[in-house]
Amino acid sequence: MAVVRAHHPETDVSLIEHAHDEAAHWHEGQTRRSGDPYLTHCLAVAAIVADLGMPPAVVCAALLHDIGDTPCPQGRVVEHFGQDIAQLVSAVRTVMLGAIPPGRLTLEAADPDGRPTREEAVRAVCLADRLHNMRTIAFLDPAKQHRKARETLDVLAPLARAAGLTDVSRELHDLSAAVLQPASSAFAVTTRLLALLTLLLPAPQRARWREEWRAELAVLATCRSRTRFILRVLLGTPRLSVTLRRPACQER
Repeated sequence: MAVVRAHHPETDVSLIEHAHDEAAHWHEGQTRRSGDPYLTHCLAVAAIVADLGMPPAVVCAALLHDIGDTPCPQGRVVEHFGQDIAQLVSAVRTVMLGAIPPGRLTLEAADPDGRPTREEAVRAVCLADRLHNMRTIAFLDPAKQHRKARETLDVLAPLARAAGLTDVSRELHDLSAAVLQPASSAFAVTTRLLALLTLLLPAPQRARWREEWRAELAVLATCRSRTRFILRVLLGTPRLSVTLRRPACQER
């Protein structure tokens, strides 16, 4: 919410809150391969989209992008969120199901008012979805990891770069390269240190944070930057552990 307000100060975020509640309701009981509630993925994708400066309607579509895999009745998204958001969700799902290859999300003329075009919005959600999936790719079997990493490196990272999403492109590239190329021994040692730090966290949360930290570490090119990252994690983990153990946080 803070990021959305920073990019769009005058916006009403109540629709985003409604989209969150709707996603939480329909994804209840679903989990990811990591064991985390499926809603954590929807939130991560929405956060990435918000960081890109996308307007609230696109953030809503990011929160709802996988609602088609739930018992949510057809037409409910239109009823609650309007035709535009429903069409965005449908278009994203069409791409993810392979009906439109990711590489076909070509660039188009910008809206004269500065608003993202429909294709730009769909592309942002799809790239955010792949980015978070690449951050947690360790939970897939090796063959699927390799296949997803190769597609990301060959198609999606260049697509993000062509769209001007340089940071997204760089992270997609580095995460894919980390899967396709063996890690150095120094990287492996640092990864083991991160795994040890997660022992300070509540058991149900460890896998999630271990993989997210590992993904962030993978995009750092120098020993100095990795060392700084480890120090930040080391200093912040005790506070994070306390936060995650609070009852209110556990309920969320």
